[in-house]
Amino acid sequence: MAETHDRLITDCRIATMVEGEVPYGAIDDGAILVRNGRIAWVGAAADLPPHDARDIDRLDGAWVTPGLIDCHTHLVFGGDRSAEFEQRLEGATYEEIARAGGGIVSSVAATRAASGDELLVSALDRLAGLTATGVTTIEIKSGYGLDRETELKMLRVARRIGREAGVRVRTSYLGLHAVPPEYRSDRAAYVDLAIDDILPAAHAEGLVDAVDAYCEPIAFSGTEVARLFEQAARLGLPVRLHADQLSDSGGAALAARHGALSADHIEYASEAGVRAMAEAGVVAVLLPGAFLMLRETRLPPMAALREHGVAMAVATDCNPGTSPLASMTAAMTLACVQFRLTPEEALAGTTRNAARALGLQGDIGTLAAGMIADLAVWDIARPAELAYWLGKPLLRHRYVAGERRIAT
Repeated sequence: MAETHDRLITDCRIATMVEGEVPYGAIDDGAILVRNGRIAWVGAAADLPPHDARDIDRLDGAWVTPGLIDCHTHLVFGGDRSAEFEQRLEGATYEEIARAGGGIVSSVAATRAASGDELLVSALDRLAGLTATGVTTIEIKSGYGLDRETELKMLRVARRIGREAGVRVRTSYLGLHAVPPEYRSDRAAYVDLAIDDILPAAHAEGLVDAVDAYCEPIAFSGTEVARLFEQAARLGLPVRLHADQLSDSGGAALAARHGALSADHIEYASEAGVRAMAEAGVVAVLLPGAFLMLRETRLPPMAALREHGVAMAVATDCNPGTSPLASMTAAMTLACVQFRLTPEEALAGTTRNAARALGLQGDIGTLAAGMIADLAVWDIARPAELAYWLGKPLLRHRYVAGERRIAT
């Protein structure tokens, strides 16, 4: 008896992004069978097994890739920081703005003042740019609340986005993002609050998938971050780290010591830090939007990352201050131009390596039997166009767990 499959996707070219000898894991004339939201079979159309599909989608030669994964965002926040953008263009540095009470702290005030519904509406507006560029999974951090009420509010909004917006959402608790104004004279008390009160409360409510921190001289020390990560381990939560963005603070090595899923930014990571990441299997998340907006000149250690075989993901870092970027394909373009990724590396960075950065590589990021059927369908002649065009609409539509979604 023929197996019954919910959907057949055919007459397409497929970039499976499965590692191997074929660039992009490409299948020139392919087909995909989907059943119960997962891929039941993928391969050359000539080898299609017997089926009784309910729906048949003929794509007229379009390219299909895994749905793109934005593995580092700060999508939920109040207000914006366009005034600081002007200040930076006039010569002020990110550190100067932060030390003067701007930066993250200014977003904290706006986020505290906004209701959950207001945060949801503004986040969905930004999300539209990401889904229109192929995103089917997004990571969303807290960190603009810095008190119990607002951190939980942000994480609840992130969960609502996952339920209501046709994307898969992974949340990260980022309580160690900045010291809030009310604790400037007692940072130790805030660190205690963030680690011993807010994180357990968020975890108890089922709001946290991972724990993140910002390790920099203007943020939190390695000792403080280690305390947070120890608490995460007690709660059974994986960790990630904003590491070595503005200085070599030992963040890459710290992430490796704690078995982090990823170390993100890493412009100043040392050779020893990169080696530690490789040995621990830590993914390097490259954030070209922040690099562009801050007009940085220190590139991530690309040669060392390649030499030691560190998996490289690419993300938007969508946030109000340093990366107001809401296009996944633009992030790919910037990663190629600024960091010299190849188009294939950029696509791997937004699919299989991004899945690894979220601990989801067993479910998403490649197109293979058993994987969740998150797909993006593109009107392109070759996959390199995804990193080549800057601003041109390329997406035809998406599938999330096998369900077809319109392009916006």
